[in-house]
Amino acid sequence: MQDTGTGHWCAVPERVLVMGRGNRVFIICEGFDLGSFSRSIKDLTLISEAAHAPCQFDLLDCHDQSLRAGGRLLIDAGDTLQLMRDDGEILSQKGSGKGRFVQDLPDGPVRSALSGFPRLRALMSIGSGAIESFTFAGLDDLQKTQVRGRVMTLSSNDGQVTIAVVQPMQGYRHAFKTVCAALERVAIKEHGIAPVFQNLIPFAVPYQAKPKIRLEAEEPSIQVASDIIRSYLAVARQNEAGVIADTDTEFLHDYRVSLRRIRSVLSLFKGVFTPTQTAVLKQEFSDLMTPTGRVRDLDVWLLKKEQYFNLLPENLHAGMNVLFAQFAKERLRLWSELFNRFRSAPYEKQMNRLAAQFADTGTLHPGPDADRGAYDYARALIWKRYGKLCKQARRITPKTPDEAIHDLRIDCKKLRYLMEFFAPLFDSKAFKKIIKPLKKLQENLGLFNDCSVQQDALLRFVADQSNTKGRVDAQLALAVGGLIAVLGQKQKAERACVIASFQHFDSPSIQHLFHSLFHNPED
Repeated sequence: MQDTGTGHWCAVPERVLVMGRGNRVFIICEGFDLGSFSRSIKDLTLISEAAHAPCQFDLLDCHDQSLRAGGRLLIDAGDTLQLMRDDGEILSQKGSGKGRFVQDLPDGPVRSALSGFPRLRALMSIGSGAIESFTFAGLDDLQKTQVRGRVMTLSSNDGQVTIAVVQPMQGYRHAFKTVCAALERVAIKEHGIAPVFQNLIPFAVPYQAKPKIRLEAEEPSIQVASDIIRSYLAVARQNEAGVIADTDTEFLHDYRVSLRRIRSVLSLFKGVFTPTQTAVLKQEFSDLMTPTGRVRDLDVWLLKKEQYFNLLPENLHAGMNVLFAQFAKERLRLWSELFNRFRSAPYEKQMNRLAAQFADTGTLHPGPDADRGAYDYARALIWKRYGKLCKQARRITPKTPDEAIHDLRIDCKKLRYLMEFFAPLFDSKAFKKIIKPLKKLQENLGLFNDCSVQQDALLRFVADQSNTKGRVDAQLALAVGGLIAVLGQKQKAERACVIASFQHFDSPSIQHLFHSLFHNPED
């Protein structure tokens, strides 16, 4: 590993510790006193070489803590980013990451190592506190340096942890082993960086867009429905702060997906609730989603701005600039309305009421299938939905109207939701074999739908921009026309992909799995 050149927390030390793979990293669940530690080592004296005053640090991750889940720790302190991995390697570079996307960070080893980080997720603080650090040297009786290291102590309101890094020096392996052995006696035995999180942010539970919901085969279906709705309502609420702060677009996306899954439960779990209560709840959750729809549509446009520009020649970019400037202006206005809505007392009261309603099934109105066992109920629902989807998809040809393909996309989504809701009740290996081709089919259907919806949206946009005489800015009209033409070609190509993907999903092996898992001759 190369010398990163900026291996520091608050200021550049005079002697830079190379955070290489030959180093040993130790985690101590408390502070660290170099003097006391030095006295525990024979034949070496440890001295502090460069100490730095405490400064603020932030542990950075995205909302679902993907870095933490992947065994990585990203610390932002003193205009420096430090990335530590489970294997002990530490990378460092200048820059600050809070509130930024990885692709917008300055070039450096940390940014390169974060290349797999979700592009649509911003780096946000999941914990903060104060950090102080110093480098040390181990001297023999002749005052010759035989080993070097660094100690970094991080303190939050909930705990403290010390990270000690020891660097070997050529020709002095014994000194390196001696210091490491002494640190092993005071460090925790657990491998990896998990203890850093556990000590600094013990109450920060990782976010799950798809919470794991325990199901029992004989569990009443009304209880299953209530558990799912309550869980996804909680997920939606976890995203509200991110929507309000406008941290990144995925907060609104996850908020909408959570509510969509709730609406799917109400639509697909036939007979679990009374028709009247089902209709009332469907309308209420639909009303919650309505104000977010246009904002999400504009987010999609703005996220793909660079792609759209690349689709058209440069002589049409002037019109594209007009188009996207209008989109950004509209998005800001609508987000402001959403901001006020999420912070309003009526919204808070409504969400609290819904959470309480699904916390106790005794407050719900059971339908004829409310007490039916979850396993039998799931098999019946999934088998029926699968049959409907296949019947519809086998009719798709190159000349099938767009509306029919849109309907197929919705049916695929409903089937997948059902399968994911009830997945704990079935064999996981078989489920994975089914879900994979279903996801591919959904992907193609989604791209087809996007092309169609975006063409319609562009036509409506031009109509809205027209003046009283029906004229519109020439540059804008040319850009929109060119974009519609390109999207039309992409939509045509995706139609062919939809047909090919369904043929794979409709293969004999997948048919057999569906039959063996879900078909009940008695239904």
